[in-house]
Amino acid sequence: MRRLVTLALAGPALGMALALGGCGPVNRGLESVNQPVVSRTDYVLDVSADALRNGTAAEADRIDAWFEAMHLGYGDRVAVDDPARSGDEGVRDAVATVLARHGLLLSDSTPVTAGEIAPGMVRLVVSRSTAAVPDCPNWRRSAQPELAQSSMSNYGCATNSNLAAMVANPEDLVRGAAVETNDPRSVTKAIRAYRDAPSTSTQGLRVESTKGGQ
Repeated sequence: MRRLVTLALAGPALGMALALGGCGPVNRGLESVNQPVVSRTDYVLDVSADALRNGTAAEADRIDAWFEAMHLGYGDRVAVDDPARSGDEGVRDAVATVLARHGLLLSDSTPVTAGEIAPGMVRLVVSRSTAAVPDCPNWRRSAQPELAQSSMSNYGCATNSNLAAMVANPEDLVRGAAVETNDPRSVTKAIRAYRDAPSTSTQGLRVESTKGGQ
């Protein structure tokens, strides 16, 4: 009778353990299912086109203060949305001059933003991308018992979260960085340095002694 009671209690407990062990994503491969997700946010500021065209210092200072508050850095893209599509280089040059103080260049592509632009105004758009791994850490899948031959649900969270935090331009995780130059010397520099280095065997083996040590 005691044995029957033990089995009756162990049955539901075993079923609950199997149910908990099956929670979470099933990953039987080497690549983690916890991958960085890149999201983009556009920030806008409408400024006077005439003031920029005429070189008004107050409007340039307002743009500079906005850039300063945004903490512009590598990976941010700044564009000018001109609803008149006039291609006025005076406006773009004025914005580019202020942007150069923050070490960035004006982008040629302009994203679509919500809201109409008033006549006589142009819109500055700062596009900023961020990367993060959602649902990490993830301990939903139990390590034992593992009946589906799956890796742990937290597999890859640490590595990919560190990658998402350290990458300078999160958009590089989506489409990579374009190669702007093709200099064969930069490719062969490391190989040449390795080949030109003197062999360590020419100096013989270094003799170490433990005598006189502290």
